[in-house]
Amino acid sequence: MSRCWLTGASSGIGAALARCLLEQGHQLALGSRNAQALEHLAAAYPGQVLLTTGDVSETHQVAAMVEQIELAWGALDLVILNAGTCEYLEPGQFDSALVERVLHTNLMGVCHCLQAALPLLRRGQRPQLVVMGSSVSWLALPRAGAYGASKAAVRYLIESLRIDLSREGIAVTLVSPGFVDTPLTRRNDFPMPQLWTAERAAHYIIVRLPRRPLEITFPTLFTLVLRLLGALPARWRLLLGQRLARG
Repeated sequence: MSRCWLTGASSGIGAALARCLLEQGHQLALGSRNAQALEHLAAAYPGQVLLTTGDVSETHQVAAMVEQIELAWGALDLVILNAGTCEYLEPGQFDSALVERVLHTNLMGVCHCLQAALPLLRRGQRPQLVVMGSSVSWLALPRAGAYGASKAAVRYLIESLRIDLSREGIAVTLVSPGFVDTPLTRRNDFPMPQLWTAERAAHYIIVRLPRRPLEITFPTLFTLVLRLLGALPARWRLLLGQRLARG
């Protein structure tokens, strides 16, 4: 069984992924800012769980988490970078501090984790890196400038890094979900078509990871429509966005 580090493990997709991986018998380092939320898993799966507490947006905290993993296991076979956040830009109220917060967690958080974890992945067996992106990176949506920009940057970063890491035998998988029922999405004030439960999303991801795919997307119809709409001419995408904003 693999040695895995999972960030953002205390809620949503991360919590569901943690349960799936533990049920499969993997050794799992659970990363979260709230260690207390994960203690029940450590108690339920004795000997399998390593609790690593810290904020992925803080370099020194990430380094401390990975140092704890290195002391315990010496290497990692699977890294799942799932931690993230979402805030929306309201029309007429552009907020650069909001954009910075979202980018700091969603983009720089991934970068901090990559810098710390890649040396351990290089020592692992059939190493695989999995990063949580978003289907929003295919199509610009109203109010989603900060979140969408962060996930578009993650997509480019991971697709570029995949080229470099392929020479080292490290598989890189980008996960691009649609709407999933999590504490973050429950704050949304707009319709969320084809909403999946976190448990369904986690199972869908876990079943596909052994194939080491380049990308995992779901739901199929929703993500296909977004990709097709994202390929429309810019003027048409603007008209679509304006219509969604009015709705």
